[in-house]
Amino acid sequence: MERFTRTDPEPGVAVLTTSRPEKLNAMDQTWFRELAEVMGTIGLDDGVRAVVLTGSGRAFSAGGDIDMFAGLAGDVTRVRPHLKLVYDAFHAVERCAVPVVAAVNGLAYGGGTELALACDVVLAAESARFSFKEATVGLMPGYGIVRGPDVLGRHWTRYLALTGRTVDAARAERAGLVQEVHPDGELLPAAVALAAEMAAHSSLAVRVGKAFVNRDAGSGFNESVEAVALLFGTPEHRDAVTAFRAARGR
Repeated sequence: MERFTRTDPEPGVAVLTTSRPEKLNAMDQTWFRELAEVMGTIGLDDGVRAVVLTGSGRAFSAGGDIDMFAGLAGDVTRVRPHLKLVYDAFHAVERCAVPVVAAVNGLAYGGGTELALACDVVLAAESARFSFKEATVGLMPGYGIVRGPDVLGRHWTRYLALTGRTVDAARAERAGLVQEVHPDGELLPAAVALAAEMAAHSSLAVRVGKAFVNRDAGSGFNESVEAVALLFGTPEHRDAVTAFRAARGR
């Protein structure tokens, strides 16, 4: 895998680490394909009973790769299959047979916050920061605006999606996105310990419990694809991406 590394620190526990720190673990099409593939494989692995998903460096993920956005801007016919790839990756986390614990170690912007929404439990470092940044480039978080109300409620979803503001770990915990906040150096051990606790229980009971909680989590995404695809074609999005890349010297 190019974008992920796997370790197995405890019996029954796999840790997946996004391994693109030089890009703040930005999500490109390779990233989305690999996430879907690895989550499907892990769900079939009898030796894995819980997963921890975390990032390398100072970010969980800064969201979609802005260079990828530049290639999609204005081309709705390419955006639709791209969005399906994105949703398939997040759905693979949701639908993985075993529980997935997010260990949010730093920045979780855009797709990074959406990935946290897809996980079963979210632990965050004190330095973690969450934001739907899509509004700042003329978009909306397609997965987040569908799944957000289930996890955060409508008010918090609107607050984050419509403003693009950033919230810290403590505020994210109050909003219900995060279940535990830990000092930075204690985050990953705490996430592994929590995953090991889950892995110690009946595998069948845990799988059934996850599947039942997620039983009604499938509606709204087709409509979201169409809405976000239209936004990719707007001048506002194209101009925002151009300005962002210019400011970055690209």
